[in-house]
Amino acid sequence: MIFALPIIAVFLGYLISLVIKPSSSTGFQLLLSFSGAFLLAVTVFELLPEVYGSEDQKVGLFIMLGLLLQIFLEFLSKGVEHGHMHQHGETAKFPILLLSSLSIHSLLEGFPLSTSTELLHGVMIHKIPVAAILSTFLLHSKIAKMKVILFLAIFAVMTPLGSLAHSYIDILDTYAVYINAIVIGIFLHVSTTILFEASKNHSFNISKLAVIIVGILLAYIL
Repeated sequence: MIFALPIIAVFLGYLISLVIKPSSSTGFQLLLSFSGAFLLAVTVFELLPEVYGSEDQKVGLFIMLGLLLQIFLEFLSKGVEHGHMHQHGETAKFPILLLSSLSIHSLLEGFPLSTSTELLHGVMIHKIPVAAILSTFLLHSKIAKMKVILFLAIFAVMTPLGSLAHSYIDILDTYAVYINAIVIGIFLHVSTTILFEASKNHSFNISKLAVIIVGILLAYIL
């Protein structure tokens, strides 16, 4: 289940990209807002207490390092992690920088999933709109279809690879608190960016506010 759900999420995102235009779909924007709220709440309810429970004084530093890392990764990915692609898909060149950025992000986010079912659900919900935006960009580019499939396949397996690394590479347990703290920083930046961008002109409509509240409540109940 740990390894299958992130892959299923990418496949669902791909299917969504075939049916709707994510950038202009109201339902998609609501899903994006829900995913941001759920991911933020799970991070606060699950991951933060765990890392601060270690009483390691360097936890805060690594959280901030994770936040800065995500800012750098978004410089390469153009914002796809929070549901946007700030570039045009008019090139036939394989987007290696985009793939590298998403791979690092996905590999790290997979690290804590083997110990938290709630976080696994949060990552899956988050991946669906991201995969939809990504698939839309790739399918409307001039990139060969086989390269698009290769890109999405690599993106899909990186999160399970992060979970596998945590499960089978024993030395990583020594640094688990610090890696989880970096992941927290990444999640805090991604989720809050989604929520801030969900309120264009600094105003929420009732639908977005409702799905955000539902996302937070559901994360708390689970």
